[in-house]
Amino acid sequence: MNSVAQGDLRISLKTFTFFKDNEYFNNIVEGYTLFGTQLNPQLVYYPTKELRLEAGVFLWKDFGNPTLKQVRPTYRVTWTHGSSQFIFGNIKANLNHGYIEPLLDFERVMLKPLEEGLQYRLNTKRVSLDTWVDWLRQEYPGVNYQEQIAGGLSSSFRVLGDNSRFNLSIPFQFTARHFGGQIDTLGAPIQTLFNYASGVVARLPLRGNTFQAVRLNAYGLLFDDHSMGNYRLPYQTGKALYLNGTLETRYVDLMLSYWQGHQFYAPLGGNYYQSIASRYGTPGYTDADRRLLLVRLLRDFRISDAAALTVRVEPVYDFGHSLLDFSFGFYLNFRQEWLLGNLGRRVRVGQ
Repeated sequence: MNSVAQGDLRISLKTFTFFKDNEYFNNIVEGYTLFGTQLNPQLVYYPTKELRLEAGVFLWKDFGNPTLKQVRPTYRVTWTHGSSQFIFGNIKANLNHGYIEPLLDFERVMLKPLEEGLQYRLNTKRVSLDTWVDWLRQEYPGVNYQEQIAGGLSSSFRVLGDNSRFNLSIPFQFTARHFGGQIDTLGAPIQTLFNYASGVVARLPLRGNTFQAVRLNAYGLLFDDHSMGNYRLPYQTGKALYLNGTLETRYVDLMLSYWQGHQFYAPLGGNYYQSIASRYGTPGYTDADRRLLLVRLLRDFRISDAAALTVRVEPVYDFGHSLLDFSFGFYLNFRQEWLLGNLGRRVRVGQ
């Protein structure tokens, strides 16, 4: 985007068309297809160069459904101060947080596109950090449901200096999911679930035109049901190991992943990694020990400065059940802003 000036008034348009086919045949998550489009036009105003105000409407249409799935207003205030950014309203959601998929499901870009709350982001040469709160459901006096809150922290500390050809960093990630409140009529106990992940991430650029870089990362993960004795899940603690190797090439990125989980559950994470059946699986089913091998073929096609097409093919093998499943998807993103004028200049001219 071009540089902004105090008083700029802009119009922005974001569109996202998605198709993801999950050919899954297991009790944790059975197959389903996501196919639709999302549209978010907004007006953008800069009272100062550091303060950005956005307001618009979000429309979501699933193909094969004659009615709109969602029509919601969107509003965001972003204050940028040096390397810090404070966001209020519709925060930068999903993939913007930078989580690994076992903690935050990739499919949330389609199924949970909006997050509303508070967010702080820090980006320096050494440290990147994103801490956020998503207020999922507001509670009112006398309602028969609990309030729901999600949030977390995703961070990375770069170990090696700027002059090193080898990039090495230490990530730390945390998510929380809470059901609670005191003014509803449900009378249900609170539930608070925590997930943690940390490890090491390395990237080595290659000098060839075809093979461009190698990425290696390893994570240890934990699950903790911190519901103070009011447990609703089959497991109260769990752990997992997540290993990834990626070869970046001129034509496609090839990613190989190994997952080993014991009684692991992450309510915001990808369905396939869990030891507890998802809403797409067999109700009440559990699989305490899961060992998976995942292969991902990823390719981004740049159509223009504003548009890109992403293709993902993802077979997965379940060692415990000798089962091969796969998914594939196509995702078209378009994002652009146009300058309508500068209100500050117009006011000065009229004075």
